[in-house]
Amino acid sequence: MSETKTPLGFIGLGVMGEPMCANLVRKSGHPVYVTDISPEPVARIGALGGRACASIVEVAQSAEIVFLSLPSIVQVEQVCTGPGGLVEAAGRVRIVVDMSTSDVTRTRQLAETLRGHGILLIDAPVARMREAARLGTLMITVGATQKDYDSVLPYLSCMGTDVLLCGGIGNGQVVKIMNNMVVFMTVHALAEAITIGRSAGVDGALLLDALSKGSADSFVLRNPGQKALAAQTFPEKTFPTEYAIKDILLALELASQGDVDARAAKLTHDLLERTRAAGYVKEYYPVMVKLIERGYA
Repeated sequence: MSETKTPLGFIGLGVMGEPMCANLVRKSGHPVYVTDISPEPVARIGALGGRACASIVEVAQSAEIVFLSLPSIVQVEQVCTGPGGLVEAAGRVRIVVDMSTSDVTRTRQLAETLRGHGILLIDAPVARMREAARLGTLMITVGATQKDYDSVLPYLSCMGTDVLLCGGIGNGQVVKIMNNMVVFMTVHALAEAITIGRSAGVDGALLLDALSKGSADSFVLRNPGQKALAAQTFPEKTFPTEYAIKDILLALELASQGDVDARAAKLTHDLLERTRAAGYVKEYYPVMVKLIERGYA
């Protein structure tokens, strides 16, 4: 790796962030400085050739373009403008690429704040599952000008095969949030269908296999449908109920801002809330089917 190449940073090495960063390290040909609150993924990325850093400040002092993969806008704001964050570090950072799923209004406000410190914010949240993060085949929806999009596209292409410019800052988040809203609502529909089918004597796996061969087929049916609902498997550290609630609330906030009565999305949000209240917080969110099986109680 040549130090004459633009130094990159990556903050947030969770379920999606670690494999995304691994692809950036392997494919970009640039030095990548990484940090996380957990030392284990930092060490693993270091073993691949990443530059392990002990703090955000250390990343900021080394990298010019920093990628974030964090749970929500709360953590994004803390990393960018909080104590010990990128702004306070007064380092080399000139572009921040937020690959988290974040609140649209607060993303746009953060962009204004960072602009005042000479830092450009680009939103580039990711869609598809952990396996896509590992393979580098994510969909990435980007909010930026054409020029700024072009400047980060080579790096984003290390992590995704479908990198889409969606308009100005925040628009990448809008598209990603709508994607997740539709996914959650589809899982809700599949959970009801498989419960009805089982109650009528049809095996759940057989039912979803049959649906996959007809006009009800979808990516959601073939992934969370067949791999979780039909298999009745809802592992932790996949995409938990609490994350799904966070994302569908972002969708409902956008609906409220647009004076849209998103009734179907509200029903799915209600079911997810009931699922969390029943104690299914960390499990993969299709676990919502358990509430349907017992009459939404």
